Amino acid sequence: MTKTIISADSHITEPPHCYIDFIESKWKDKAPTVVDVEGDSDAFVIHGLDNPLHIGAVAAAGIPPEQRQPGDIILFKDLHLSGWDAKYRVADQDRDGVGAEIIYPTIGMVLCNHEDGEYKQACMLAYNRWLQGYCEEEPTRIFGLGQTAVVSVEQSIKDLHEMKSMGFVGVMMPGSPATEFDYDDERFNPLWEAAIELNMPLSFHILTTQRTSPRGPKINAFMSIIRGCQDVIGMFIYSGIFDRYPDLKLVCAEADAGWVPHFMYRLDHAYNYHRYWLKAPPLERMPSEYFRENIAMTFQDDFIAFQTRDMMNVERLMWASDFPHSDSTWPHSQAILKEQTADLTQLERDLICHDNVKNWYNLPVQ
Repeated sequence: MTKTIISADSHITEPPHCYIDFIESKWKDKAPTVVDVEGDSDAFVIHGLDNPLHIGAVAAAGIPPEQRQPGDIILFKDLHLSGWDAKYRVADQDRDGVGAEIIYPTIGMVLCNHEDGEYKQACMLAYNRWLQGYCEEEPTRIFGLGQTAVVSVEQSIKDLHEMKSMGFVGVMMPGSPATEFDYDDERFNPLWEAAIELNMPLSFHILTTQRTSPRGPKINAFMSIIRGCQDVIGMFIYSGIFDRYPDLKLVCAEADAGWVPHFMYRLDHAYNYHRYWLKAPPLERMPSEYFRENIAMTFQDDFIAFQTRDMMNVERLMWASDFPHSDSTWPHSQAILKEQTADLTQLERDLICHDNVKNWYNLPVQ
């Protein structure tokens, strides 16, 4: 690489005090917290969810897959320190050859699916306050995305302005808003206008949309996790949001990208063959054109994405490490990229691993 690589999708591990210390007082007794489970892993307890969330897989980066067992006893103190203490983050970045990271939450992903909008909003604002301090420790290496529960259009606009003032470079959206109407409703137009004005890309991450239980063996659930992101993309495109707001930026995070060429083809096929009886509104351009221009994809270990780059917009592909989650390429990112980008030009490597994420988020990095 001629330029230091940037991860477009990395995570923190919310510490036990993240929500309790930063949440509004009325919610303090219900704030998510880590509890000791006797004879088992530590777990996050979240008000309104029946089962504690065991932390075993949230920071398994670097552990060989064959050594990860569901019965392993994992304590919070044994996880990657850089997941919640920014003093250690740069060392882990340097070990992987990463120069900067876009930061997503971990427990915050689960909260996106919480049914209580007000509770979810309180937790997300608490997370934003904690994350601000974390990012300020390394302002040229760590760039945060704020969270909002989207309890109303007006509140979400307020949240975006607050995130911008806190130094965040974008917003992580729940797959479904907490409003009575969905994102395709034109009542959301003022929010899209605010996102453009503030240059705050909207990010939709896997596992932040409610989904049905998998069929067959449990591993089949892994194959279905990109579907939520695909649904959001289709809704934004077919509802004409990008016609009204051609400068709106949307990020599809951690859903891979090798499927994109066929998905774009299928978007166009559905529009050409079925829009009349399925009642799609007329669009100014073909659906695939909006995908190419308005949607950026993050992926970590996706060899097919590199091989099919010419069939999509190479300026919308953004590599990521997913550190410290179990699907992460850390600490082997350099070796994986060397293998998977072997037939790319230097310009293509620089775009996917550095320039695209820098430009998409307007990052102050070299």
